[in-house]
Amino acid sequence: MSQKITKILIANRGEIAVRIVRACRDMKIKSVAVFSEADSTAYHVRMADEAYCVGAAPSSESYLRQEKIIEVAKEAGAEAVHPGYGFLAENAEFAQKCQASGLIFIGPKPETITLLGDKIQSRRTAIDCSLPVVPGAEIDATDLADAVQKAEEIGFPVLIKATAGGGGKGMRMVPSPDEFKSALERASSEAMSAFGDGRVFVEKFLTRPRHIEIQILCDSHGHTIHLGERECSIQRRHQKLIEETPSPVVTPELRQRMGDAAINIARATEYVGAGTVEFMYNDESGEFYFLEVNTRLQVEHPVTEMVTGIDLVKEQIKIAGGEELAYTQDDIQSSGHAIECRITAEDSEQGFMPSTGTLRNYRIPAGPGVRVDSGVVIFSEVPIYYDPLIAKLVVWGKDREEAISRTRRALEEYRVSGVSTTIGFHRVVMENRRFTDGDLSTNFLTEEYPESKFQVVDEDLKEKAAIAAALDKLVRDRRITTINVKSGSGGSNWSNYHRRGNLKKFGGSR
Repeated sequence: MSQKITKILIANRGEIAVRIVRACRDMKIKSVAVFSEADSTAYHVRMADEAYCVGAAPSSESYLRQEKIIEVAKEAGAEAVHPGYGFLAENAEFAQKCQASGLIFIGPKPETITLLGDKIQSRRTAIDCSLPVVPGAEIDATDLADAVQKAEEIGFPVLIKATAGGGGKGMRMVPSPDEFKSALERASSEAMSAFGDGRVFVEKFLTRPRHIEIQILCDSHGHTIHLGERECSIQRRHQKLIEETPSPVVTPELRQRMGDAAINIARATEYVGAGTVEFMYNDESGEFYFLEVNTRLQVEHPVTEMVTGIDLVKEQIKIAGGEELAYTQDDIQSSGHAIECRITAEDSEQGFMPSTGTLRNYRIPAGPGVRVDSGVVIFSEVPIYYDPLIAKLVVWGKDREEAISRTRRALEEYRVSGVSTTIGFHRVVMENRRFTDGDLSTNFLTEEYPESKFQVVDEDLKEKAAIAAALDKLVRDRRITTINVKSGSGGSNWSNYHRRGNLKKFGGSR
């Protein structure tokens, strides 16, 4: 039974919140933004029809406050909550609380999130569905001897992975038993800090795999389709940097096999909504292995939209409202090639150190085949508290060669000052002969630039630098930040951008 959605609360920030606001406008649905005190003048707040402050700058005191966000949704009269990605997007507890409060959670059912969001549980489910999996084992982080024994049985090198979450957090490659103890401690600690869950497991480390994922859409009427693959092999510390579709190596026969596997696990778990089934692919053997299911929208979803013409956010909303999919598998046609470059506020010249500040200049590229999903505009503040992603450059071409050429041109047009960004990094990769040849793997950066500025700096040093940058910014901006938070007006720039809706501080900042 369908339910008309007229207002949606967006439980997120940045470019994905802006992206959802735009989908809402296309569908004539009112949007409600939430924001922290650090985001009082953020672009997503300016774009939404209404905006409510939900707490202090740290995400634990704002964007992760489940009860507060639900309270705001009810107060604003929203029927549904869209979690975007990150934060609460794969949190089964939050999905359950939304349902219990009479709100539609725009995503899978809580039971599905629990089943697939936990990497160990999803691995078990994949095995039950006869999907090939990488050799691995569950381990107890407090039982070092047993964990080392299991790792030795699998065979080094191994990969320690957090059971919850994603984005490369709580993940460590371990080349030998001597390094296992420290890697296990750091992976578990990082997982606990990032996801509130320190559980980890271990699996065989594949030396030169590709990372290929399948986009799925499933409605509540039993219809399940896939929209082809995305190649996400250009990574740093397991964090995707560049994505494209179609993959340079996926044949029609392989696409069907991977698509069928994705649909099988979706049907077995009664999946409803948009999701992504991720695989590792071995070029030499031609075999693929199940990795995980992301029970949410992906950062890289725009490349799929560019080649299929299907708006995935609108499809999410329609499915959540009880509508049937308007497409069958035979209706899905892919045209051309699309590439996405993640533009982050990081200094790739200094090992991707985080960068904060005010955007003094911000000019995005345009022209045929160019799309920019941005969470910032000129004079936007880039705080230290959140993910450094500020925009996504998405480019389409009639083939891969044209897509790369247009991406080069668009990167040359991009102008940002006030913070360091990864634009220069993307320019270098787009000129790399191995990239243009489509010879990719998740080790691309370490293999192509083993001694370069693009490699990882010490993570402890990076954390200290981030803290120092935040403190410096706090001192410099203390007066204007205080004025903005207390007044709730966002300063003089507010009136130039926030032309619709109301800004509210709901229930104070605590």
